[in-house]
Amino acid sequence: MSRHVVAVAVADNLPVFELAVACEVFGLDRSDIVDPWYDLRLCAAEPGPLRTAAGLTVETRYDLDDFEKADTLLVPGIHRDTQIDPPERLLRALENAHQAGKRIVSFCGGAYVLAAAGLLDGRRATLHWMNALDFAHRYPRVTVDPTVLFIDDGGVLTSAGTAAAIDLALHIVRLDHGAAVAAEVARRMVVPPPRQGSQAQHPSPIPARKTDDLSDVLAWAQERLDRPLTVADLAKQAHLSPTTFARRFRTTLGATPLQWLLEQRVRRAQELLESTDEPVERIARLAGFGTPANFRHHFQRLVEVSPQTYRHVFRHRRYGTDRLIPPQLRCAAE
Repeated sequence: MSRHVVAVAVADNLPVFELAVACEVFGLDRSDIVDPWYDLRLCAAEPGPLRTAAGLTVETRYDLDDFEKADTLLVPGIHRDTQIDPPERLLRALENAHQAGKRIVSFCGGAYVLAAAGLLDGRRATLHWMNALDFAHRYPRVTVDPTVLFIDDGGVLTSAGTAAAIDLALHIVRLDHGAAVAAEVARRMVVPPPRQGSQAQHPSPIPARKTDDLSDVLAWAQERLDRPLTVADLAKQAHLSPTTFARRFRTTLGATPLQWLLEQRVRRAQELLESTDEPVERIARLAGFGTPANFRHHFQRLVEVSPQTYRHVFRHRRYGTDRLIPPQLRCAAE
């Protein structure tokens, strides 16, 4: 099986972080997890020399011809001058690739380039909340949502700023290789498990207290997803009243405790469907849904396919037989 090529458009004076995210997630050799892993190619979007905003020189043997031919085309955070006036050849490459059915991705300000190429017209998109008003003014045909971490609108994906690029990159790994692989990459990067795209970009600030760090409670809950868990159980573990805990949880994570638990249980079920042959009835218990009917209801509502269909689609995708999947199921899986 040939490797999936992820091409990154490199323009002069681009921010370091978003470029580094692409290199970390797609560029490191992770063939011990999945073989083959991605083939990352940094492609010059304009004549060199090309430098990052921090002054680092970026050398690459790839250009926009290579960029256009990739499987996934990624425009990372980009300098303001390039946001406002993207290279015409870069716009054509994106247009051609989109027409060919390639996956198009932007991190943060890279959304300006996708919009300039017309790829976001009539779509929902996001970017850093500080740029939302300017972006919406320049591109009124795009439905801008500055409140979320990332948006997957079919074959065009956009993310908010900085750390949200990690979430979108891991989301792409999850689409291609499954939730278990994405979780393992996150573990190796020493970042939290991949967050949902709908999570808030910037929760309201709250007074800094030791109990505001919910990581221990989240880890405790994730180890007990197969058991009945209530808000009162989580609050007790956090040494808070249920009301205070629920308010602080939502302010910090952008979701209620029960919404978060449901998402974690669905992810656990996805991992089990991908990596085991356990029957649905047992997966329902192991993921904490109790009954198979309850499991199927919530899984279908959040993933948009049944557990059986998800397992079937994932295994075909895993072994390179995506062409056997009916188009309606392929869209649902993605």
